[in-house]
Amino acid sequence: MKSTVLNAPVEAVWEVLRDFNGHDEWHPAVADSVIDRGHPSDKVGCVRRFHLTDGSELREQLLTLSDADMAFSYCLLETPVPLLNYVAHVRLAPVTDRDMTFWHWECRFDTPAGREAELKTMVAENIYQGGFDAVRDFMGLEAA
Repeated sequence: MKSTVLNAPVEAVWEVLRDFNGHDEWHPAVADSVIDRGHPSDKVGCVRRFHLTDGSELREQLLTLSDADMAFSYCLLETPVPLLNYVAHVRLAPVTDRDMTFWHWECRFDTPAGREAELKTMVAENIYQGGFDAVRDFMGLEAA
């Protein structure tokens, strides 16, 4: 689990994150992304297939999406990394005294024995912290 505060209104951050197929525009690890079968990127059940900059391919499925809660969840269907039964939740909330955004990103997954700490750190730093920093850069924001 990781969280951060972005120096931007929650609606502006939601506009970036809401697009389940838009992560290739801002996340440095993602080279390209498409939604299978031409479904819209906000249709619950849609599957995004994407490549990382190292060439590996992953598939993730959108499980929930709520504009009212500014939240979504997704799971990994295929990945070269042994993150088994991976389900992630993203939630935004307004920080009302400064018109900022609180971003909470968490997941649950199983790993092969002995790789728990390594894979937990990889997800927290490379994916989540990398994502926080990348959205800040993409939106032209400074650290909160």
